[in-house]
Amino acid sequence: MAQKKILLEDDRRQNLKLSISSGLKDAFFIVSGIFSAAFGLESFLLPNRFIDGGATGISLLISEVAEVPLWALIILVNIPFLIMGYRVIGKQFAIKAVIAILGLALTLVLVTFPEVTQDRLLVAVFGGFFLGAGIGLSIRGGSVLDGTEVLAIFLSKKWGVKIGDIIILVNLIIFLAAAYLLSIEAALYSMLTYLAASRTLDFVVEGIEEYTGVTIISQKSEEMREMIIDTMGRGLTIYNARGGYGKKGEQIEYDVIYTVITRLEIRKLHIEIEKIDKKAFVVMNSINDTKGGMVKKRLLNH
Repeated sequence: MAQKKILLEDDRRQNLKLSISSGLKDAFFIVSGIFSAAFGLESFLLPNRFIDGGATGISLLISEVAEVPLWALIILVNIPFLIMGYRVIGKQFAIKAVIAILGLALTLVLVTFPEVTQDRLLVAVFGGFFLGAGIGLSIRGGSVLDGTEVLAIFLSKKWGVKIGDIIILVNLIIFLAAAYLLSIEAALYSMLTYLAASRTLDFVVEGIEEYTGVTIISQKSEEMREMIIDTMGRGLTIYNARGGYGKKGEQIEYDVIYTVITRLEIRKLHIEIEKIDKKAFVVMNSINDTKGGMVKKRLLNH
C-alpha cells in the first residue's frame, strides 16, 4: 500500500513537472509571437499602408479607412473568432487566444518600434515575414493572433467545405476591398505580404524538418528491413498484406514496410533500395511532424 502511494506521488510530481515545462514553453512561443507580429506591423506594414489577409488584414484595412487605433480593432475583430474557438476547439485554447490577442494589443500601445524601410517590396516581404512568424509562434504555443483559421474550422464543420477554400475566399474578399478602398497597387503589394506571411507561418508551425512517410513493397522485404535498421538507422513497421493484379485478379501475400525519414535522406534511401531490389514498389507521402521514434533522436546525435 505504501509503495503504491509512493508511485502515485511520483506520477503526480512527474505530471506537475511536465505541466510546468509545457506551460513555460507555450508562454515563450506566445510572447515571442506577440513581439514578432507587433514589430512586423509597426515597423513595416502600418507606416506604408499595407495590409495582410485574415483578421489582421481586416483590422489593418479598417484602421486605414476609418482611422481607428489598430490595437482596438485587433481586439474587436477577433472577438467573434474567439467565441467560435471556445465552442469549436475548447476553453483552454480560447483562454490562451484571449491572452495572446490582448498581449498584442497592449504591445502595440506601449512599445514603439522604428520604421525600418519605405521600399515597398521590402515592406511586403519582411512585413509579411515577421507577421507570419508571430502568428506561427503563437500557434506553436497553442494560441492564435489571427482568428481566421478558427472561422474556417467552424464553417468547415457546419457546411462541409474545405478549410483552405474558406481561407482563400475570406482573403479574396479582403484584397478586393483593399483594391477598392485603398488602391490596386496597395492590394497587389498586400497580396505579396500575405504570401510571405503564410509561407513563414507554415515554416514556423511545421518546423525546419519535413518528414516523409515511405511505404516499400518488395520481394526482398527482409533485406529491406535490415537496410533501414542498419544503414539508415531508422525504426520501421512491418505488416502483412495481400495484393492482386492481372485480368484474373491473381493474389499474392507479401510484407509491407513503413518507415519515416527526413527529406535530406530521400536520395540515400532511393540508392539503397536500388541496390537491393530495382523492381521494388515505393510510395512516399509528406508528413508535417513526428513525435518519438528514431527520427528526431538520430538528428540530435549528429
